[in-house]
Amino acid sequence: MSDEPFMREALLLAQQAEEVGEVPIGAVVVKNGIIVGRGYNRPISACDPTAHAEVIAMRNAAAELGNYRLLDCELFVTLEPCSMCAGAIMHARVKRVVFGAADPKAGACGSVIDLFADGRLNHHSSLVGGVLAVECGNCLSEFFRQRR
Repeated sequence: MSDEPFMREALLLAQQAEEVGEVPIGAVVVKNGIIVGRGYNRPISACDPTAHAEVIAMRNAAAELGNYRLLDCELFVTLEPCSMCAGAIMHARVKRVVFGAADPKAGACGSVIDLFADGRLNHHSSLVGGVLAVECGNCLSEFFRQRR
């Protein structure tokens, strides 16, 4: 199955984040081709610095699956994960991470650092970047353009 339909779901969640005044980032967790977790950025509204889209989607998936280990799961997110999210992804043992736009300021999947390439760490998700990158990047660029 193509990665694009799942990234489009993540983009819809990013729009929900924007509607409530959050930076528009969305994420879904997929297992066996089925979405088992959804999340969008909520650090402002939740007063929680850890309420990134990826973390919320993984919390949702863990509750749905009844396991904090998200074995054989894939995470689709509109923006390259930061180091906090990359750490959570590793701890959850997510098999594969697919992201849209690169993050040249905080990306931990190759843009600033690549935590998944560090052999000293005990889990290494496979990474795919650039899926619907233009749409994902435009979503963020437009959000920040309107704020200026």
